[in-house]
This record gives sequence, C-alpha cells and structure tokens, in this order.
Amino acid sequence: MLFLSVGRWLVIEDPLEKADAIVVLSGRMPVRALEAARLCQAGWAQQIWLTHPNEPTASLAALDIDVPGEDALNTRVLQRGGVSPADIHTLSPAISNTIDEVHAIAAEAEKEKAAVVIIVTTKAHTRRVHTLWKHYANSSARIVVRTPTDDPFDPVHWWRSTTDVLDVVRETLGMINVWIGMPLRPSHP
Repeated sequence: MLFLSVGRWLVIEDPLEKADAIVVLSGRMPVRALEAARLCQAGWAQQIWLTHPNEPTASLAALDIDVPGEDALNTRVLQRGGVSPADIHTLSPAISNTIDEVHAIAAEAEKEKAAVVIIVTTKAHTRRVHTLWKHYANSSARIVVRTPTDDPFDPVHWWRSTTDVLDVVRETLGMINVWIGMPLRPSHP
C-alpha cells in the first residue's frame, strides 16, 4: 500500500564525506548534537555550526524567565562529546523553522567558502531538508544529510508509534508547503 510507504519515502541519508563543517539543526535534543560530536571526533569535519532558535527562549524571557537557548544547550552536549569550544559556532540570525535554517547555513557556507556541509537532522526530516536546500539555499555548497545512529524513527512501521505518526504527518505537510511555494509561515507571538 502506497500510504504505508511514506515513511521510507521521507528518509534520504547521504553517504558520509569530508566536509568543511557539520551543522546541527534545531530540535530533538540531544541526539542531533551527539551525532555531530561523533562525526567531528571521527574526523569528518572540524567545525560544528549550530542554529539559534527564537523559541522558547524569547517567550520565556517575556515572562522574566531566563533559560539557556537550545544552541547553548547543544554547545554543552558537543563539549561533553569532546568537541573544543573553539570549533563550535552559532549562526545568525535567529531562526523560526527549517527554511530559516537553510538560509542561515547557506549564508555561512558562502561566507566561509565551504564546499561541503554535513547537516545532522532526524530521519523523517531528511527529504524536506534536501528539498529546501535545492530550492532555497542560494549557495554553491553541497550538503550531506546525516541522521543520528540512534534515531528511533521506524520508516517501515511508522504507524506503530505516535511519535513516528506525528513526524510523518508534519513532514508530509511540510513537503506539501514546499511544493506549493511556501505560503505557510511560522506564526509569531
């Protein structure tokens, strides 16, 4: 049945190759950062770039609640994984979604003259990352999309887990948004 194969369709992982940087996309802490640390320690790239999500830090700051942002927490995870603080760089500007991340990564890749960038995300998110890069990156850099070795998403039996079902629905809707020209944008508080 075609519907049940959508989980496999969403997953596109590239073969590893040496890169100028490894990028940790926001979300799914700490597995993405842990994978980036493993890749860095294995010598695939020396630099790690983090994106800087707006939320929930901005909403909590409005309530006078000071919490470290996801990028600060990912920095700590990377350092715990043996990555030198000098090799960790947080990108600007702040991001709200994956398209913002693609723009920030592409701009940094152009600035740094990076030829290849490894992007670490989760399995279900890989097709959308590839598609957004192809259509919106405006960069000469190539991407290598990788997933954490311990990503629990089951592309063959995704309908057996509520987390996997939510991933498939979100990513399918995200792909539809890309295909129709990105008319849906994040809501801002």
